[in-house]
Amino acid sequence: MPGGRLTQQERQQIALGLADDLAYAEIARRLDRPTSTITREVMRNGGPNGYRADLAHRATEHRAQRRAALPRDPYTDRPVDGRDPEAVRAYEESVTTVFMHSGMSRMPARVLAALLLTDEGTLTAAELAQRLQVSPASVSKAVAFLDEQTMIRRERDDRRRERYVLDEDIWYQATLASARANSAVVAIAREGVSVLGPSTPAAARLENIARFLDFVTESLYRTAEQARDILFVKPEPNADAPESAEAADTPEGGGDGGKR
Repeated sequence: MPGGRLTQQERQQIALGLADDLAYAEIARRLDRPTSTITREVMRNGGPNGYRADLAHRATEHRAQRRAALPRDPYTDRPVDGRDPEAVRAYEESVTTVFMHSGMSRMPARVLAALLLTDEGTLTAAELAQRLQVSPASVSKAVAFLDEQTMIRRERDDRRRERYVLDEDIWYQATLASARANSAVVAIAREGVSVLGPSTPAAARLENIARFLDFVTESLYRTAEQARDILFVKPEPNADAPESAEAADTPEGGGDGGKR
């Protein structure tokens, strides 16, 4: 399987494949490339409806030149722990692509991925702008969206700088948001049953939608609560840190049976 950057000819083949409505996996097979490579290439260059081979090639060259001119590596905040910076970059792009496929715009997806893969789970606007190589205005818009969705929160550090913190309940909050969206559909469907008349085929269709989403929504709420209580795991404390007196006085660091 070939490695390295995509060539201009390969990008032209990607554009032709998209025009023929081929799946990413099929385009990847024809080019003997990983499907993730094709997915990232298309999503970062206009998406399946806006991809243009010549524009994508020029954009890639421009990004390469810009990275070469950077005064420092945007990943220098990472600890020296053996991580491969290139592998981390590629993985972060893959995470961004997954978030975009879920319906999120690219910039919020990039910010969320950056926070998710930072050990501290927190970055300032300046750090995000440097890390992602974008303008502060782009970061501000993305942060506003994520804050509105309760996926991150804002805090002030000891230097009075605003920091953006990844909420530990991010997936719990996202699940509740999905449940609330379902509830809105249930309400409007039930309203349609009254408007159209319960004996009509259209009303029967709407009632089926309402019943289905009602059941799913209730299950989402219940499962989200149970999962948060049972499955949530906090990061392990530093093994080199001294054991607290409270933890030392109780079996296995506490008498609550391991509950969090």
